Amino acid sequence: MNSRFALLFLSLAVFAGSALSWQPQATQLRVKYERFTLPNGLEVILHEDHSIPTVSVNVWYHVGSANEKPGRTGFAHLFEHIMFEGSGNVPEGKFDEWLEAAGGDNNATTSSDRTDYFENAPSNALELMLFLEADRMGHLLDSMGPSKVDGQRDVVKNERRQSYENRPYGMSSIAIDEHLYPANHPYHWPTIGSMEDLTAASYDDVVQFFKTYYVPNNASMVIAGDLNPKTTKELVTKWFADVPSGKPVLPIDVPVAYLTDQTRLVMEDKVQLPRLYLAWLSPASLTPGDAQLDVLANVLAGGKNSRLYKRLVYDMQIAQDVSAGQSSSALSSSFQIVATARAGHTLEELRKVIMEEIARLKNETPSAREVQRVINEYEASFLDRLENIGGKAAQLNAYFSLTGDPDYFNEDLSRYTSLSPDDIRAVADTYLRDNGMVILSVVPEGKKELAVQVKEGGK
Repeated sequence: MNSRFALLFLSLAVFAGSALSWQPQATQLRVKYERFTLPNGLEVILHEDHSIPTVSVNVWYHVGSANEKPGRTGFAHLFEHIMFEGSGNVPEGKFDEWLEAAGGDNNATTSSDRTDYFENAPSNALELMLFLEADRMGHLLDSMGPSKVDGQRDVVKNERRQSYENRPYGMSSIAIDEHLYPANHPYHWPTIGSMEDLTAASYDDVVQFFKTYYVPNNASMVIAGDLNPKTTKELVTKWFADVPSGKPVLPIDVPVAYLTDQTRLVMEDKVQLPRLYLAWLSPASLTPGDAQLDVLANVLAGGKNSRLYKRLVYDMQIAQDVSAGQSSSALSSSFQIVATARAGHTLEELRKVIMEEIARLKNETPSAREVQRVINEYEASFLDRLENIGGKAAQLNAYFSLTGDPDYFNEDLSRYTSLSPDDIRAVADTYLRDNGMVILSVVPEGKKELAVQVKEGGK
């Protein structure tokens, strides 16, 4: 379940009662919360919202694939699976069974930066959810043996085959990241890990990973919904206070990632149509330039009226589809444009048109109407999504982890509403450099002539 940025822009809250206050004239969006820390270091954030009788528990362990080392990749994602295989007081299979019997559901996601576990259930099942999370935080090793690790290792290997190796165009993201980031950068390898590393992982390696990162002082928990703060604090203390803390987790040492050339790659795959990927390094989530590139992506390829869609798909009819996106992460991000050629056309044709439109954006400020359309769409989507308890809990956790402030909703939205057309032109000029990009052509087997041609020297 690899998702590097799915969480960072799910700015979710509820227009109801004490849950959220909205002042249109001052454009202030506030989500009320209480925060406390247990003696073992577990950070707890409570958000009270009685709009519907449900509660969401969202636990972030601040460990992702970025915390891994070359030769030992895939551990964070492997643990996402192991955490559902039973713990000291929860037999295998009972986590789901007990929660579903109470009318709830659960899931988890792993990214480069964190592993997120969450449950949503009727409010009368709150204590059950807390017990389940506390038991696997404190007693997972009581029931984890080599056979369980081996079983989930095989599951993860099969997921890699299905999601990457045997999926059309599936290896493209791995190839791009390997060339955007140097070999010692924590984003160089995929969250899923490599087959070799998963095979080589020993049971002792897995145990040590849990003892290092799955400790309360390396976790934050948000409880949001139909709750009583006083009672909820008592329940949290009851179930989590006796989980021992671990050693402090040291910050990741992040090497510099900067491209000084244009790298061109060609991959053959079992596909019918060639696909072009253009990728650049870009600012980390919530840092200057991040929101601007998000808007720029929509100006270029956000809908049928966007620049690239109109030229490539509608006017010239040389592309089947085109998309663009700013993929934001905590340490660094990437900006990508992806286009699939129509039969009878080459990826070089697509590349030339895309680079022409980027050059036009750099030289000519986009119209105020063009940029405002994108901002309006984003703001409407932002506000429309403010009605999901589980998503709100996840976003409170994301904001807390990235900024230290769970209620960063208004500041996040303001990053977009304050932008001008000049900001969009400037960010294109700064980050979409011709001499700092990766160009990947994925072509049908035996059809390398459809690719963007590799320059002499492999660049």
